[in-house]
Amino acid sequence: MSSNTQYNWAEKAKRVVVKIGSRVLVDKRGNIDDHRLTDLVRQMADLRRAGKDVICVSSGAVAAGLSDLGLDSRPSDLPSLQAAAATGQARLIERYRRLFQEYNQPVAQVLLTHTDLSDRERHLNARNTFSRLLDSGVVPIVNENDTVVVDELRFGDNDILSALVACLVRADVLILLTNTDGLLKINSNGQPHELIEKVEQITEKTLALAGKSDCDLSTGGMKSKLHAAAIVTQAGEWAVIANGKTDDVLIRIFAGDSLGTTFEPKPEKLTGRKRWIAFFDHPRGDICIDKGAVDAISSKQRSLLAVGMKDVNGKFDRGAVVRILDESGAEIARGLVNYPSEELRLVVGCRTDEIAEVLGSCEYEEVVHRDNLVVR
Repeated sequence: MSSNTQYNWAEKAKRVVVKIGSRVLVDKRGNIDDHRLTDLVRQMADLRRAGKDVICVSSGAVAAGLSDLGLDSRPSDLPSLQAAAATGQARLIERYRRLFQEYNQPVAQVLLTHTDLSDRERHLNARNTFSRLLDSGVVPIVNENDTVVVDELRFGDNDILSALVACLVRADVLILLTNTDGLLKINSNGQPHELIEKVEQITEKTLALAGKSDCDLSTGGMKSKLHAAAIVTQAGEWAVIANGKTDDVLIRIFAGDSLGTTFEPKPEKLTGRKRWIAFFDHPRGDICIDKGAVDAISSKQRSLLAVGMKDVNGKFDRGAVVRILDESGAEIARGLVNYPSEELRLVVGCRTDEIAEVLGSCEYEEVVHRDNLVVR
């Protein structure tokens, strides 16, 4: 990527989400690296002085709380993890507050669970809170509320949390800081060896370049960062994976230096309604469709009709979010259905003019209207 191309979007970006991973914040002994944290705070304060809204999604709470519990490594049981998060979050936010205070920059702690974003009312409350904080010049420091969350309601890791926050606040770019230079090509020996500077579209081939996490103080890895980048770019915003230990990494990215791997957004930004459908609400079931329907939805920008359905799985009501799958089981879209699952099963493969004969009436010609459909 040319420096001019990089600078073009970086210069225009007004709202930034910076995700700082445990591998960046935690040293080899498992303690918070104060030097690194101090340097990153300085850079985020510089971005604020340059007029950008900054949200920091920070890992490191569990690592910061290990010493208080007499532990020297990340525990595996949930109560110990939550206890470490409880003690560590207090330590971590106090360090952020003290460091930002040197630049007269106020901060706020925002702890989220998946339910806070998937429940519509709480989702809107969270968005309004972020808006008020940013309008007031505050830097929100965000983390998952590990103290109360249960496994089935977890984001999975802070990479996904940061992507959802970026979508929630309509950030222009998500910067994912880790301990590698970005996404790397794999050589013939299966070893990463060359930086990929730009990714136009995240595909299965792209995901195959990701390795497994090899650090017991973090839960993510390159694959989760790619999934986070996929969420943000589908919404229509930029994403960057870069090395958080590179000198002045944030300043240099926004000065136009080609650091890390930059992921290009889809050309059309998703509306708030479609962001909700695509990322925040839980799918309640699946609709499998034939090749003709796949083409109509993906290439011709049409609605999903009953004639294209092959199978319906799950139990859901009218208005639920469902996944739309091709015949191989791959997800190609999500959408809000116009019919409950029990009625859809009765009209699988039916033409539109046959729906009334089967159900007694035809309230909607479309199973999922185009306006309520998000193609992957």
